[in-house]
Amino acid sequence: MTQTAEFLTAPSLSGLPHGFFTRRGGVSEGRFASLNCSLSGQDDPEAVARNRALAMRAIGTEPASLSGLYQVHGIDVVVAEAPIPVEARPRADGAVTNRPGVTLGIITADCGPVLFADSRAGVVGACHAGWRGALAGVLEATIAAMEGLGASRANIAACLGPCIRQPSYEVGADLRDALLTGDPGGDRFLAPGRRDGHWQFDMAGLILARLRAAGVAAEALPNDTLTEEEGFFSHRRRTLEGGGPIGHQLSAIALPG
Repeated sequence: MTQTAEFLTAPSLSGLPHGFFTRRGGVSEGRFASLNCSLSGQDDPEAVARNRALAMRAIGTEPASLSGLYQVHGIDVVVAEAPIPVEARPRADGAVTNRPGVTLGIITADCGPVLFADSRAGVVGACHAGWRGALAGVLEATIAAMEGLGASRANIAACLGPCIRQPSYEVGADLRDALLTGDPGGDRFLAPGRRDGHWQFDMAGLILARLRAAGVAAEALPNDTLTEEEGFFSHRRRTLEGGGPIGHQLSAIALPG
């Protein structure tokens, strides 16, 4: 049976090879079913390689073009001048390129995958924005790295892909305190929780606000990775279920040609 990797697209990135992939359309089995694209889990490496190749073919790019990162919830951004081999993945959470033939890939399972493009300048970017990275400045660092390649933030479009949404994201006082320390107005991203001493955190709202404050046009896909179990992997869902192995979905963007 022919497998087809399923993905979502962003209106603002129309015309560029890109996709926010779901967990459907791959070859992995069990807890990793089926389009697990993480290189760091317990899945069969051959299945993961096939899944990543299926994803690239689905958006019309070459499997060897996929350039990923060893993500660490930081703010470092790399410039990809050529495809990054799997074994040479840098420790970083953002990547940018102005080279056709390079596909930038981000792996997530609740955190926010953000894809960027300045189509006029021919520059694209991608970053992994969990709450730590978003507060620390990974979004702004990615935009600055794109500017270093000739992009203009007035022409940059950004889209936040599927991530955990506020109704699903209950947090305690530790995250609330970190949020308010990093963003004095951060209480606007918190709603009363279902339990005393807890809040519902709007991570997507934080990411969008920071993108727009940085001067780029930003949109978000509405999908909630926790509640849409058939469509997405989720760390929080895994935790609520008592642990165990988990897959991750891929988001990717490239220049045409």
